[in-house]
Amino acid sequence: MKSQVYFIPADRKESPESLSEKARRAYLAIGLNEKLGENDFLALKIHFGEKHNTGYLKPLWLKGLIGEVEKKTPRAFLTDSNTLYIGHRSNSVDHIRLAWSHGFTPDVVDVPVIIADGLIGRDVQDLKGSHARIKSARIGSAFLNSDALLCLTHVTGHVQIGIGAAIKNMGMGCASRAGKLDQHSVVHPHVSPKQCHNCGICPDYCPEDAIVQAEGHVLIDDKKCVGCGECLVVCKFGAIKMRWDDDSQRLQEKLAEYALTVQSHFKGKVGFINFLIQITKDCDCMARAQRPIVGDIGILASSDPVAVDKAPVDLVIARSAGKDVFRAGYERDWSVQLSYGSKIGLGTMEYRLVELG
Repeated sequence: MKSQVYFIPADRKESPESLSEKARRAYLAIGLNEKLGENDFLALKIHFGEKHNTGYLKPLWLKGLIGEVEKKTPRAFLTDSNTLYIGHRSNSVDHIRLAWSHGFTPDVVDVPVIIADGLIGRDVQDLKGSHARIKSARIGSAFLNSDALLCLTHVTGHVQIGIGAAIKNMGMGCASRAGKLDQHSVVHPHVSPKQCHNCGICPDYCPEDAIVQAEGHVLIDDKKCVGCGECLVVCKFGAIKMRWDDDSQRLQEKLAEYALTVQSHFKGKVGFINFLIQITKDCDCMARAQRPIVGDIGILASSDPVAVDKAPVDLVIARSAGKDVFRAGYERDWSVQLSYGSKIGLGTMEYRLVELG
């Protein structure tokens, strides 16, 4: 059976009020609002954009749909999890301040910003996995303590998986730091002796006593390390590094499995809105302004994350005269996350595009 994907043309040259109204209509079309109970906690999953990035979703675009949500429940909140890499989004204090600087303040959006995995990414719960790649998914606790989830996603290209859209926003974006490490790497972090100050902080944070102080620097015992990522964020000198897994297929399959565990947790009270506006080669983690790779297209909405990610690919390729601009960016086969997601029950690539009048 084909999934419904609702579409409304949109362009960033329109007024914020116009884009807000279009996003509101797209949101109402998927029916999630009708499922919200009085006083439900609704996690509005978003990427606030890295410092100096300009492609992130603008807060004024979301006022209309947030207004509809608030008619149902006063307990909605904007949220993301902390990053695995060290930067302006690797702890909650800096992360919230960055969100404020991009306009996500209560006087603008009328809902609070809560970072889902706590101050430094340790507020985590595990969900049991049921497929080949993961045994358990490590998810930020605020997501799992919520009653419903709405993923608000800026569709972009991506250096490792070809395209970053709803599946990535839910699978990677809801994961804690340990969950991100689990998806990105099959090996444990390592120490750069030249950068290590042997300050003794990381051994205190290691839950497995896998870090020991040697002469001049610390060492990580691979036999004890469980890949939680604690040491990555507490190191103030950038001496602890992760080994990025270059196997895009494995990463995309893990991503889909993480997304499925999150989706299953909400038992149908989940929705997805994809913004095809200022579509860039790289994701919004890049700390710089980026030029679009194609003209603005519009807003898509669905209750099916696979369908709502397949539709933008088709629309972008059609707009690009048949050229796959996502694959051309980094020679990554973006279709893995979609086909594997379809295989494991995350959604379907078969969809019917319904244009909202």
